[in-house]
Amino acid sequence: MGRKGGGRGLGRGFGSLWSAAAVSALGDGIVAAAAPLLVTSLTRDPVLVGLAVFVQQLPWLLLAPVSGVLVDRVDRRRLAVAADAARAVLTAALAVAVYADAVSLPLVYAVGLLLGSCAALGDNASSALLPAVVDSADLPRANSRMFGTESVLNRLCGPPLGAALFGVAAGLPLTVDALSFTGAAALVSTLRLRPRAGAPSPSPAEREPVGRQFASSVRWLWAQPALRTLTLALCLMNVTLLAGFSVMVLYAREHLGLSGFGYGVLLSASAVGGLAGALVAPRLQARFSASLLLRVGLVLETLTHVGLALAGSPWVAGAVLGGFGVHGAIWVSVDRTLVQRAVPDELRGRVNSVFMALAVGGSALGALAGGPLARAFGLTGPFWFSAVVMAALTVFAWRPFGRRIDTPPPVPAASTALAAT
Repeated sequence: MGRKGGGRGLGRGFGSLWSAAAVSALGDGIVAAAAPLLVTSLTRDPVLVGLAVFVQQLPWLLLAPVSGVLVDRVDRRRLAVAADAARAVLTAALAVAVYADAVSLPLVYAVGLLLGSCAALGDNASSALLPAVVDSADLPRANSRMFGTESVLNRLCGPPLGAALFGVAAGLPLTVDALSFTGAAALVSTLRLRPRAGAPSPSPAEREPVGRQFASSVRWLWAQPALRTLTLALCLMNVTLLAGFSVMVLYAREHLGLSGFGYGVLLSASAVGGLAGALVAPRLQARFSASLLLRVGLVLETLTHVGLALAGSPWVAGAVLGGFGVHGAIWVSVDRTLVQRAVPDELRGRVNSVFMALAVGGSALGALAGGPLARAFGLTGPFWFSAVVMAALTVFAWRPFGRRIDTPPPVPAASTALAAT
C-alpha cells in the first residue's frame, strides 16, 4: 500500500477513510442543528422534542451487546458501506417528505430510529477499519487526525452551516447529509484492506452465543472497582448531559432568544473548547494524575449545568459551553487512557461494548427525561436536575477516583479462560 496518498504519509487507504470520515462528519454536523429546528417547526412541546433525540439514541443501547461481536464476525468494509448507503436513502426520503410538505413527527421518529440503528452498526465498523489501513506505529497520529477532523467539521463548522441552510430551505440540510453519506459509502468501498493475519478460524469465544460473550465482559468489568465506578459515572454524566441538550434548541430559541442560526453558532461553542482541550490534554496528563483530573472534571461538569441554568444571555451560555468543551476533551482523553491500559486485549472488544451500552443508555435516558423536566419546571429545569445529580455523583465518586485509579488493576489469572466462556 502506497505511502504518498491523501493521508500525508499514512497511506492511500487512510486518505480514503479519512476523507469518508470528513464528509460524513460535516453532513452529520449540519443535521445536528437542522434536525432539532425541523422538529420545533412541527411542535414546541419539550417532551416531543426530547423524544426525537431519544429515538436516535435507543438503537445504540439495544444493539450495543451485539454490535461489537457482529463487527468482528463480518466484512467490516461491506458493513460500513451498507450502513452509509442505507443512511443516504433514509435521509433522502425524509428530505423529499420535507420538500413535499408531507413531514410529520411519526415520520421523523421512524427515520431517526432507523438512522440510529445504521449508526450503531456502521460507525462501529468504520472505527474498526483504521488498524486495517494504518501501521500500528502510526495509529496515534491517525487517531489524532480523525478526532481533529470530527471536532472541526462535525461540531464547529457543521451546526452553523446546517442552521443557515435550514433558513434557506428546510429540506436542504437533509439533502446535503444524504449526499455526504453517499460520498462516504463510495470512498469506503474503494478501500483495499490488509488481510487478517492468516485468516484464522473462529476462536471458541467467537463461536459462543453473543449474550454469553457480553455477560462475561460485564462480570469482568464489575469485578474492577475503579473501572466500574468510571463506567457508572460516565453513564450518569450522559444522563445529565442529554437531559439538558435534548431541549437545547428550545432553551436557545425561547430562553436565550436566539435565531435558528444563533442556535447553530451556540452549538459550536463547545467545539472550540474541545479543540483547546485536545491540545492541552496530553500536557495535563503528563503533569497531573488521572485522579486529580477526574475529580476536577466532576466539579466542572456540575458547574456547567449550574452555569447554563443561570445564564441569561447567549454570551454567558456560549462561554459555559466553551468551558465544558475543554473539560470534555480532557475527560475523554483520561477515560480512554485508563480503559486502554486496564482491559486485557482478549476482552477489549466485549468490554468496550459494555461501555457503549451504559454510556449510550445514559444518553437515551437523559433524552427521555429532558422533555418532561422542561415541561414541569421550565426550560432551565433539566439543567438544575443535572446539577443536583452531578453534585451527588461527585460526592459518590470522589473516593473511588483516588490515587489508586492511576494503577492498572491486576489482570485476573482467569482472564484468558474468561475470554472463551
